[in-house]
Amino acid sequence: MNRGIRRIVTTRDRDGKAVVLFDGDAPNVKVRKVGGFVSTLMWVLDALPARHSAEKDLADVTIGTAPPPNGAVFRIVDFPPVKGELDAEAHRRMTEEMGLAHRHHAGPPPRHPFMHRTKSVDFGIVLSGEIDMLLDESKVHVKAGDVVIQQGTNHAWVNRGSEICRIAFILIDARED
Repeated sequence: MNRGIRRIVTTRDRDGKAVVLFDGDAPNVKVRKVGGFVSTLMWVLDALPARHSAEKDLADVTIGTAPPPNGAVFRIVDFPPVKGELDAEAHRRMTEEMGLAHRHHAGPPPRHPFMHRTKSVDFGIVLSGEIDMLLDESKVHVKAGDVVIQQGTNHAWVNRGSEICRIAFILIDARED
């Protein structure tokens, strides 16, 4: 069962003093139908350099997996253990739900139904649990305390364990050189 994630956001009042703007469970939570992932959006930047908000909750938006153009997104995802195998139709539904349906055009089917790619640099910090990161032809087992930096690579997160794996992700829009 997913537990709420306390989010504390600060700002400045009219006198320039630091104050708390939000303190409580982050409200923008989505449960993915395929795979049962629970994604909690913490904050979104729609441009860099970032702007400060004195009143608005910048995570109160509907957004796919990828960050906005020239922006960034910060979310925490709970990956439940995978039960059984999924098929190509599950892959289509999952990438569509993530806002990435356009990412796989032709070629062989993906290695795993959870395979996807974003045009971003992704920082992933494993907060708890263990999970396998599948790449095109390899697998890396990561656990709590490990950090993953992905540079626009195909990947899938597959939890073959018995406990939820929680990962904090910061995705920053990128261009390919």
